[in-house]
Amino acid sequence: MTQGHQLIIYTDGSSRGNPGPGGYGAILMWGEKRKELSAGYRLTTNNRMELLAVIKALESLTKKNIALTIHTDSQYVVNSVEKKWLDNWVRTDFKGGKKNKDLWLHYYKLSKEFSIKFKWVKGHADNAFNNRCDELATMAADGKHLLIDEGYEKEAGKLI
Repeated sequence: MTQGHQLIIYTDGSSRGNPGPGGYGAILMWGEKRKELSAGYRLTTNNRMELLAVIKALESLTKKNIALTIHTDSQYVVNSVEKKWLDNWVRTDFKGGKKNKDLWLHYYKLSKEFSIKFKWVKGHADNAFNNRCDELATMAADGKHLLIDEGYEKEAGKLI
């Protein structure tokens, strides 16, 4: 497969405070085509936004059973998937209080529809796509009309 014919996704998540207002950004690239996604949430964590960026990118895809590469600066996301930590968490029902069970289970189900390879990229460095995702995420976190991260707020006991 040539670079131009494989789906390439860049993602990033951000929160202002941890927890605090947060946002995610994603760029999907297929050849010359580009699509940007982002949204902001009133109360969440950085790791939730990193993972939600991946989920929202996958949810936006209409074609299933395709190979794709996701570039992220989140070692939490990369290691959880590539080192098979997630498989163990699912097998043990997130024993020991592993966080973000709602999002991880959603990702786990979605991931079965694709052939996904994660690649870690250094954040806030010289990767233009990662930097753009960071801009999208932070602009979303700083925006008006923030959404509710119900999974986080329920878990934190703060849902109004």
